[in-house]
Formats: sequence, structure tokens, C-alpha cells
Amino acid sequence: MVASTETSPESKQRPGKAPKIRAILAGGLVLGVGAALTLAAWNSSEFAQGTFTAGSFNLQGSINGTTFTENPVGSPATLGFTTNPENLSPGDVVTAPFAVRLDGASTYDATVTVSTEASTGSLTGLTYELTQSDAFGCSEAVTETLVASGQALGSTPGSVTFALTQGADTDPGDPVNLCFRVTAGAVVQAQTGSTTWEFAAQSQ
Repeated sequence: MVASTETSPESKQRPGKAPKIRAILAGGLVLGVGAALTLAAWNSSEFAQGTFTAGSFNLQGSINGTTFTENPVGSPATLGFTTNPENLSPGDVVTAPFAVRLDGASTYDATVTVSTEASTGSLTGLTYELTQSDAFGCSEAVTETLVASGQALGSTPGSVTFALTQGADTDPGDPVNLCFRVTAGAVVQAQTGSTTWEFAAQSQ
């Protein structure tokens, strides 16, 4: 009797089971490594902020050395001349003090440039001088001449400047005391005119 060559059902299934188990284990290892990489991710952030506030800067003027106000181009301060400038004759000299300072809110020093802003009417034969003194008033000793005598009224030389300093805390800065001296030369009877000076402050 010839021996049967058929294999049992159990022997047919065994060779096929091992590869399936290895495949499952290999898949489990891949998933395990992937999970470990995800858990190892970290994040960290830093933030910085800056706050920026501009300073203040304002110029004031005074015709009496005590009361300081703002005097815009549309409403300039009227200089108080010592004698009547409306009745001039050749040889007359009239003077008027003026002072400027930085207000208490100013947080910078300044350089002030003097110029002629506008003139009207006739200024024929009129010249002026602009000086600086330690105290207010045209009778005070002159410490510096900003515009030399003989300058035609209605004009200002270039580069006429002086310095102003800011005050401490909320106090205004120290004033610079000025004096205008106007001299009448060969004036014409009944002529009349006016001039306006500008004091332009630039922060330093």
C-alpha cells in the first residue's frame, strides 16, 4: 500500500502564521517610534516691548520780564518803547525790552534764531541795534550785541542766534533778556511803518 503524501491541515497552516506575526510586530515597532518622536517636540517663546513718548518744546515771550505768553505771528507782542515812536525826529533813540524763555513743559535746550518776519509802510532812515543783558530792561549793562547798531530797520543779518536752556522739573527755563534800540536818521515827515521780528527756537 502506497503511503499517502498529503499533509495534515495543521502542517499546512504553520508555515503561513509566522510571517503574519512578524509583520504585526514590525508594524507595532514603527508606531512606537513615531509616538516617541511626537512626544519629544517642545515650544518656547520670548516677547519684548518698547514704549516711546515724544518730549515737549515751547517758546514764550515777555514785554515786561514777568508775564510770559505765547505770541504767534498773527498776534505778535507789541514792544513797549520808552518814548513815543509815533513822533520821531532825526536823532531820536527809542528803546524797548523783550525776553524769551522755554516753558516748564519743555524737555530740550534750544537755539533761537532771530530774523525779520515782515514789514509794512515806510521805514526810511530808521536803524536799530539788538543787545542782550543779564537782567530785564534796556538800562542794564550789555553782555552781548546780537545785531550791531546801524542795521536798517526791517532787515536782520544772517545767523543771529542765542541759546536757551530748559528748566528743572516743571520750572520754566532761565529767560534771555533783550533790548531793541531804534535810532531815527533822515526820516520823512509823517512817514509810518512797522516791522515784526521772529524768534525761531530749535530744540537741541
